[in-house]
Amino acid sequence: MKKLRKIRCFTLVAAMLLFPVVLYYLSPVLIINAAFSHTVNGSFIVFCLMTVLSIPFGRVFCAYLCPAGGIQECLFRVQDKPAGSRKLGRLKYVIWAVWLTAVICCYAVNGITAVDPAYMTFHGISVTDIQSYIIYYGIVTLIVIPSLIGGRRAFCRYICWMAPFMVLGTRLRRALHLPGLTIKAKPEGCLSCGKCTRACPMSIDVANEMRRGSITGYECIQCGECIHSCPAKLLEYAMIRERKDTDERKEA
Repeated sequence: MKKLRKIRCFTLVAAMLLFPVVLYYLSPVLIINAAFSHTVNGSFIVFCLMTVLSIPFGRVFCAYLCPAGGIQECLFRVQDKPAGSRKLGRLKYVIWAVWLTAVICCYAVNGITAVDPAYMTFHGISVTDIQSYIIYYGIVTLIVIPSLIGGRRAFCRYICWMAPFMVLGTRLRRALHLPGLTIKAKPEGCLSCGKCTRACPMSIDVANEMRRGSITGYECIQCGECIHSCPAKLLEYAMIRERKDTDERKEA
């Protein structure tokens, strides 16, 4: 488990350092821009892949590969309070729904005549001139400010336009009763120490969730920090088919 934790740390730092390269492949605005040019661009493809891969793996991208996640976890040394507003967490779905509607309408009106994964990049690199640097630092500011004010990974919980794609994939998996990566728990041996909850970068009440036998809230990113922190070793990764009533549980 310690080795996996080191791998997660390495991949998050690498993703953060590569953010200027991959920025446009994670851009919601560039999809609309590409739609007016009748083109399927890189971010369109990436968001589709996120949705498909989240069916078996949930939000693993957020834990291991997300540049915004790396930036936010670096801020834990400055601001480490839990970000716990469930109502405010609905904001990202409102933003996503409005944006997705705009994307669908743009492609419906303009059609698709080309596929260009490197659309509006310089040989595949996103940030190469003054304008793109301004955009880059604007996005970094958008990630940093909520996290400093709202707590751990507040950007992920309240604003992120990528998370809803992975939540959609997870919902689809549960609707189809397919196996998927989940953190499984053995509640009968719980020491009630609260270390798992304090370790969670997404501010989930893990101790409460584990009483049900698994961590199934949609904010769970399968990072494994709760597994590592549990002194009784009661948490582990598992590929399981979740019960039909999972979606009826309240999110953390």
